[in-house]
Amino acid sequence: MKNKISIIIPVYNNLKHTSNCLNTLNRMLSDGGLTESVSIIVIDDGSTDGTFDWIKRHFPQTIVLNGDGTLWWSGGVNLGTRYAFQELDSEYILWWNNDISPSPDYLTKLIPIIVNKGAFIGGSKIYYADKPNKIWSMGGIFDTRNGRKYMIGMNETDSDHYNKAIQVDWLPGMGTFIHKSVFEKIGYVDDKNFPQYHGDSDFTFRAKLAGYIITVYPELKIWNDKSNSGLMHQNSTRQLIKTLHDIKSNYHILKDIQFYSRYATSIFAYQTILHKYCYYIGGFIKWKLLNLIGLSKKASPLNSNIPLNQ
Repeated sequence: MKNKISIIIPVYNNLKHTSNCLNTLNRMLSDGGLTESVSIIVIDDGSTDGTFDWIKRHFPQTIVLNGDGTLWWSGGVNLGTRYAFQELDSEYILWWNNDISPSPDYLTKLIPIIVNKGAFIGGSKIYYADKPNKIWSMGGIFDTRNGRKYMIGMNETDSDHYNKAIQVDWLPGMGTFIHKSVFEKIGYVDDKNFPQYHGDSDFTFRAKLAGYIITVYPELKIWNDKSNSGLMHQNSTRQLIKTLHDIKSNYHILKDIQFYSRYATSIFAYQTILHKYCYYIGGFIKWKLLNLIGLSKKASPLNSNIPLNQ
């Protein structure tokens, strides 16, 4: 295969996930005869759990780039991407997480897509790891007028409806492949304004606005372990306040506003942000009050009807 691919994996601690990830990927590369055409680049952003030494001991062929803990996701993938293009002459990069599991034929199905279809940017069908037949994402939609930003198929049971390639507005930061020409045209991930959340959707939405067709291919299947994702309030008022401004939180208000100020084409789009935070903070207050009268979130039948936050 003439098209070289670099798999970009930013990590911080969680050696258990990283070891499982590298074992799986290296087995797939070996079984598919892809060890010469696909490289693995791990960006270790200051791990303290022996990640670097473990990788060098078990998979010395894996490239490890070191950070000091300030790269976050966006800075990490940028570092890995620049290395892939400048040092390895890669044509594609593949965004990956250390806590996702691909189908065994993932890479052998990816190759024909980029070689025969000439896809410049595309994504995968992503399931929940603990609900193997329930979809987490088939790519995302962003309506610049009303502000709705959501992932297609989220929490839906897989079906024939989701077994066709579809065009989308943006992609999450896993199972996403991108040709080097996209970076040459629109630049890299915005690691200054979106160091963690929105870095992926901002980059891929910029690519769409630049004229690239973004397609999700359902034959590319991965399972996402959500247990290690994001900072949540955990029923603590102090933690709730922290989630509203912490870089590790998907409820960082200023980052949401920054994204919408960049792309929204109507003031009415901001109602989606208002709804998101009213639901988030209101739900927290509601359960705090219900707990005072002895109702817990798990036990209450009211919890089964809580709408999804998209």
